[in-house]
Amino acid sequence: MTSTTVSAGQARLAGKAKKAKVSSFSTRHVDPAYYWMAVPAAILFGLFLYLPFVRGVLYSFTNSQGYGDYHYIGLRNYGALFQDDRVGHAYLFTIAIAIVITIFVNVIALFLAVALNSRIAFKNGFRAIFFVPYILSVLVIGYVFKYIFMAVVPAWGQALHIGWLSESMLTSDSMAWFPIVFLSVWQGVAYSTLLYLAGLQTIDQSLYEAVSLDGANAWKAFWQLTFPLIGPFFTINLVLTMKNAMNTFDQVVALTGGGPNSQTETVTYLIFNNGLTGGEFAYQTANAVVFFVVLLIIAGIQLAISKKLEK
Repeated sequence: MTSTTVSAGQARLAGKAKKAKVSSFSTRHVDPAYYWMAVPAAILFGLFLYLPFVRGVLYSFTNSQGYGDYHYIGLRNYGALFQDDRVGHAYLFTIAIAIVITIFVNVIALFLAVALNSRIAFKNGFRAIFFVPYILSVLVIGYVFKYIFMAVVPAWGQALHIGWLSESMLTSDSMAWFPIVFLSVWQGVAYSTLLYLAGLQTIDQSLYEAVSLDGANAWKAFWQLTFPLIGPFFTINLVLTMKNAMNTFDQVVALTGGGPNSQTETVTYLIFNNGLTGGEFAYQTANAVVFFVVLLIIAGIQLAISKKLEK
């Protein structure tokens, strides 16, 4: 009898709580100030981001050169893109270096983050040192690296009698990609390290003490505890690093200019160079639309795989 009475009382309390919750949602008052802040921002986004994007998509179906009259030509630009060997090489090169950059950036950044999160002296100073490359202009520092790869590195190669290192990599068809990847990794590590540090600082240190009591060494603690707990941060870093690597542009401008023999042209560099100065405005606009779709597909695949690994 008592249990029946308690159950009935609990049911009544649950019903009252549910009604109170519903009524609170229905009578909730939102301060108009939030709308005054959100709506203007949405309008600005629409004017300066979405509207130009839609206009660009429309231009991709024309023969526009960026000025003057133009005519609608349908899908002709898109058909030409898939038959253009130069565009195909740019996509293959961009995806290849993006994969290499993403792997190296995340491996190095995770290693540095774990080291900087440990109990070492002057770790705040080390964090500042490793973050400095991120705040430097890629274009400016790129010219510094260009001098290093054009003069300093070949001099080292000659002094050490290393044949392939004695000539500038920037003039080699097979090695010109390396300086681009090196500069991208050198600068990209800083931001990824900061994100991994944020993730590591969310882990309760008592968990490490419990794991050490079970006899796990540092390597096992990392793979069984640290890495699973920072899974969301790893996912974010993968997506952001891949997106930034796919948009490699300043490094190419500063180091190779797309050469030698167009071997280091990335998609973004090709769109900029041929679209704005090469008279292919509508054609490269269509290329930009295709590139946007490719980025969406890659990001979706990354998120799907990362979510499965997190489970």
